[in-house]
Amino acid sequence: MSASIRLLRPSDSALFDAMLTMFGEAFGDVETYRKARPGAAYRERLLGGDDFIALVALENGEVVGGIAAYELRKFEQERSEIYIYDLAVAAAHRRRGIATALILELKTIAAARGPYVIFVQADHGDEAAIALYTKLGRREDVLHFDISVGPQR
Repeated sequence: MSASIRLLRPSDSALFDAMLTMFGEAFGDVETYRKARPGAAYRERLLGGDDFIALVALENGEVVGGIAAYELRKFEQERSEIYIYDLAVAAAHRRRGIATALILELKTIAAARGPYVIFVQADHGDEAAIALYTKLGRREDVLHFDISVGPQR
């Protein structure tokens, strides 16, 4: 793998935007990732906080992969866990170890922070993601539910 992995900081606005563009293209959902991007102040707070982790894979200055994760503080014990919210590699750069490198870097960051686990979900039928996560972790079959915001109708 020839990509370098970089943790985004508050000053990395251009790389953050490039990561969003790459996510939109990789997921086939350009509208979601371009439509209402966070403003500079929001982005700086997000990247400067201690509960959000953004990593990019760079090749020749181009963002070719990225991971967005959240550290979730638990209430039942003094511990936390990290949730991989988004992980993608640009189509032309897949199958070269970039996703694995991103997760391994996240594991290094997690080891320094001290959470007890990193978790991620994969969609049925996304065989590449399922194979990657199976290689790196233990599978748990769970159900996922989206609950709408606002009063019950």
